[in-house]
Amino acid sequence: MAEPRPELALRFQSRFLAARPLHSLPWPELEQSLRDAPDSPLLADILHKTILHPLCVKYPPPARYRRYFLTQLIEKHESTAAERLDELYDALADILKEEEEFTRCYKSYFLPTGDSVTLSESTAPISEGTAGLVTWEAALHLAQWALQNPGVFRDRTILELGSGVGFSGIAISKACQPKTFIFSDYHPRVLGKLGENLRLNGFIPEPGATWSIQTESQGQEVEGENCQNPKVFIAELDWDSVTESQLLGLQPDVVIAADVVYDPEINVALVGVLQKLFTSRAERKPLEVFIACTIRNPDTYQQFQAELDKVGIRWQIIPAHSTCDLLYDVQPNISILQLF
Repeated sequence: MAEPRPELALRFQSRFLAARPLHSLPWPELEQSLRDAPDSPLLADILHKTILHPLCVKYPPPARYRRYFLTQLIEKHESTAAERLDELYDALADILKEEEEFTRCYKSYFLPTGDSVTLSESTAPISEGTAGLVTWEAALHLAQWALQNPGVFRDRTILELGSGVGFSGIAISKACQPKTFIFSDYHPRVLGKLGENLRLNGFIPEPGATWSIQTESQGQEVEGENCQNPKVFIAELDWDSVTESQLLGLQPDVVIAADVVYDPEINVALVGVLQKLFTSRAERKPLEVFIACTIRNPDTYQQFQAELDKVGIRWQIIPAHSTCDLLYDVQPNISILQLF
């Protein structure tokens, strides 16, 4: 039986605007629907929820992606006896006139709350010497878990390590009502992109440009002057050199990170930062830490766990949820570790 049209069009929308792989879109369900009712309204609905959606018009996924998507839609349309849908061909003609942007694109993610997160990202997984200019799967997984557990973040100060382009933190800031959210990274290009994406989503980082953690060692909790909720900061944080007294100035209640466990040397530096953060909370309510890991190399993942054991940081794996509002596809190789 064909999937109801509104739900099918929305599935195309959520995957398309996030530029998910084209093969992951529900093409078989579309083909079945067209066989059952070979008319134009369904394809027109999909077109208006994707290519012609205001988010796509203002913040488009890569032109090549949109072109291939439309070509697929046209093929499905032409396989039916339906009347010609000129809008499909007009949209493709418009895209063919565009100059291809080879380095940057936009991706938009709909949250279960009805809000959305739009990000400017690199078109390449690794560019300008960093992997921090794209959204990785573990960030989607972490945000999915956070949105299912908003009480962990509500009215609290959150520190994100290795924020990258900012998806997890922006989603949590929009949907989970934290008091303060501190985004952090170290690569200059990533920090710049992070600031751009915060503003793109309606957040204004607290006064000045990037707050350099190296210069903030007075043990004072970060405070902002404007009234936005939550207050957001961008911290330049070097895991190799940051000290416990400098971290004390952040005063986080919760620490999160996504896809930061991928290199043995970086694991050692990361565990060093986590140890300092736990120590700085010794006389306060215990710190809550959640790390989303993509297990590409089991040895690297186990080495991270061994480094935690070595410094006395306990950990447990949080059971995965079955729903995948943000993930779109099940990711069995991603886990979330809670540290304590």
